[in-house]
Formats: sequence, structure tokens, C-alpha cells
Amino acid sequence: MQALTNTTQLFTQAFNDVCAYGWAHTEKNGVQLHHATYYNEKATCPGLVSDLIIQARVKATEALKSAFALQKAKRTVSCPSSTTCPPRYNVHTYTLSWHTETVRLSTVHGRMSVPFTVSDYGTKYAGLPVDTADLIQRDDGSWWLHVVVTLEAPVMAQTDAVLGIDLGLTHPAVTSANTFLGRKAWKATEGRYFRLKRRLQSCGSKSSKRHLRHLRGKQARFRRDCDHVLSKQLVETALPGGTLALENLTNIRQRMRAKRKTATKRRMHSWSFAQLFAFLAYKAEERGLTVARVDPRHTSQQCSACGHTARNNRRSRGRFVCRRCGFELHADLNASRNIAAKYR
Repeated sequence: MQALTNTTQLFTQAFNDVCAYGWAHTEKNGVQLHHATYYNEKATCPGLVSDLIIQARVKATEALKSAFALQKAKRTVSCPSSTTCPPRYNVHTYTLSWHTETVRLSTVHGRMSVPFTVSDYGTKYAGLPVDTADLIQRDDGSWWLHVVVTLEAPVMAQTDAVLGIDLGLTHPAVTSANTFLGRKAWKATEGRYFRLKRRLQSCGSKSSKRHLRHLRGKQARFRRDCDHVLSKQLVETALPGGTLALENLTNIRQRMRAKRKTATKRRMHSWSFAQLFAFLAYKAEERGLTVARVDPRHTSQQCSACGHTARNNRRSRGRFVCRRCGFELHADLNASRNIAAKYR
């Protein structure tokens, strides 16, 4: 698979070159970057077909737009770069056959036919029309082709069923259908990762920095797996054709009132709720569900029975007792019912 390795190296070089040019010239327009860098990359990356050079520029444009947006928001950011940027293939550079389980890829050594196997979770998508694909090499040396397929949304009659969902750190998700989803072990695992990172950062040796890089990727994969599991559980809990109602958590880190350097604030800043919402959106679409976000104000302070709102209704993190009517319920479950009522 040396051809795939060489192709990835040249693709990464093209990606980094375009990023460096765009960063130096404060340019994020894809057309302008193409005119400024295409012929230079064609000369410095011999063997890389034109369409892969274009896809490297497309990826670099995406990275630059993200970096400049963070810079505009007063965030500390540097020029985007990658040590291994996965080549992106499209209809011009790869041909996939589900029947023979082979894929023809453009490489620096010409077109190559490579056999593949489909993972168990992906068998239901085998045979569907394909779009782009990213070629990724894992740490164990194996090669994976992440293929985007076109799946038609099911035609399903919409219903009035609404499932309110309260997302949190202690209980990942609590629904208005009286279900507590997620796993308690996730919080403990995040805590172990944090303590290990703190020890490695205080050490400062070369090996500790290398370990930190590996740990960063491991933690990101763990969070992605948790979000996939949780989003799948939520979609399977709802009735087809219904609506999933969640709180709009945009800018929650700026709105939170937790004291500085507390465990709650640390966990809040590491909470991947945007990734969870993205996973939930496409999984819900596949089952004919609608995902909606509601105003999060007072959902944890309002009584779902009588509607009385007061800060001291919530006696503790998990206990809600209404000061007016005496209604008592788990605080997260009460919030999920309020979310569903707000949507209605």
C-alpha cells in the first residue's frame, strides 16, 4: 500500500501549501485560492492528479474559513496544518463496486484496484449511490475508505408526538417519556482522561507530549462514540414521524454562571453538544423525525404540573419540588417535560 501512503503525503503537502498561502494573504475564497496555488501545486506534487489537487484546495478552504471565523471571534488560532490529511475522492478519482467489493482509486502511481470489506454497521448502506469518500490510515496501519452515500428520506406522515429531551452532564439525556439514556461510566471515563492529561502536562517531557497527542485523539474518538450511541438511543426512543425537542444550547459556555476552575465549568467546556446535535439530525431524518430547538430559559425552574416558575423550585441538582403545588419529580425529567410543552 505504498502508493496510498505516497498519495496521502502529497495530498497533505498540497493542503498545507494552500493553507499557508491563504493564511499569509488572508484569503479564504476558494476561486482565488485555486488561481493562486493550482499550477504551483501541480509542479510541486508530481503524480497527484488534478482533481486531488483541487480537493486538497477545497479542504484547505474549509479549514481557512473556520480559522478566520475563530479569529474574528477573538479566539487564539494559528495557520491550519495537518500531518496526515486524508485524500478526498469524488466521481472523477474513484469507482466503487459493491458487487465485487473492489474500489479503483487514483494514486501517484496510477489507478489501482483495491479490495474492501464492509463493516457490519454499514451493510444496510451497501448498494446505494456513492458521493465523495475520504481515504484514512489508522494508527494500526489499516486503511479505511469513508464513503458518503445518498439515501432518500423516507416518506412518512408527520404526527403530533413530541419527545422533550433534557441534555446534561450527569445524565447525558433524559426524555419526557420517562427514560434516562446514556451511561454513567462516560462521566468517570472523562474524569480519568482529565486527570491523566493534567499529569502529563505537568511533566513536560518529550514522551509526555507524545502521549498527550495520542490521548487527544483517543478522547475525541471516545466522545464521538458516546454521541453516536446517545443519538441512536434518542432516535429509537421516539415514535416515527414525531418531533424531538431539545434546548438551544448555542453560546451556553458564555451564559453559564459556574465559578472559575470548577469541575462543572471544565466539563461544560468539554461538552460536545454541537456534535451530538449533528449526529441526531441526520439519524432523525433517516427515520422521518423532526429535530427542533427551543428557548432554554426557565426549563429547569418551571413546574411541569402547574407552571409556577421560581429558582428555589429546584432544591438540588436532581430534585425538583414546586413551592406552590408541592409537585415533586426528578429535576431533569421535569425539565424534559417543560421542553416538550414549550415546543407545543
